[in-house]
Amino acid sequence: MQLSCNGVRLEVEVHGPDSGEPLLMIMGLGMQLVAWPDGLVDELVAQGFRVIRFDNRDVGLSQPFDELGLPNIPLAALLHTLRLPVKAPYQIADLARDAVGVLDALGIAQAHVCGASMGGMVAQHLGFAHASRVKSLTLMMTTSGDRGLPSESLKVRRALLSRPRRASTPEQKLENILDHYVSLYGVIGSPGYPPEPRQLRERIAVGVRRSFRPQAVARQLVAIAADDRRADRLPRISAPTLVIHGQHDALIPVAAAHDLARRIPDSQLDIIPGWGHDLPEPLWPQLAAGIARVADRA
Repeated sequence: MQLSCNGVRLEVEVHGPDSGEPLLMIMGLGMQLVAWPDGLVDELVAQGFRVIRFDNRDVGLSQPFDELGLPNIPLAALLHTLRLPVKAPYQIADLARDAVGVLDALGIAQAHVCGASMGGMVAQHLGFAHASRVKSLTLMMTTSGDRGLPSESLKVRRALLSRPRRASTPEQKLENILDHYVSLYGVIGSPGYPPEPRQLRERIAVGVRRSFRPQAVARQLVAIAADDRRADRLPRISAPTLVIHGQHDALIPVAAAHDLARRIPDSQLDIIPGWGHDLPEPLWPQLAAGIARVADRA
């Protein structure tokens, strides 16, 4: 369903009974709500949650922001490296206000919040800027953004910045896009939980057929680069917090999880061996149990 959230049209799905504990799920860079696997959602509903997943602005079926144009990623990367201000089409704080708008539109005063990757950055903003709306916080495979932290390898950076091969037909274009994302997941996915190739390709195809907005990825990438003061605000988070991260995350190295746990008062840290930067099916029960555990602390 489409809801007006913070003045932005967002696509929102709600799973589970109205009596369940509200759990707001925020996805990462350029990712759609369907990137939260249905099986994981089912695990969370079984834990007693009313699961709310949504497309962030500019991606999926939510309102596009193409009128803002395509940002200059090399310039943004240079400014970020030089620790100079980066101008973004919109801010991570705007995405956080959108998330609060989802709760407002559904009439929910407080919710448990889980954010993955960029969604974890948005969730951090909720924790320190909208604390009254957050019952508990799960920060999954994400980072404070502190510039002293280790970054991804050159191999991962090349994979992120690569583009699908050109194609002359719509059918070949789709195949090239799927080839591109299968290759990317081969670089950043979980070495301890490799997906079955056919299932991975089918799962990616569901998202690509639903929506494909590469320009939105560029705008959100620059928003991440511009969000350079988040780390200093993390001690203001008071909600019970779980930091959960893969030991073998090639995109956001595990040092970021230790940094988050150090900065957020009374947070708990869960490092999972073999996990990379994805949501492999064998880990769904463990992830759902961790979210339920920190919710119980609230």
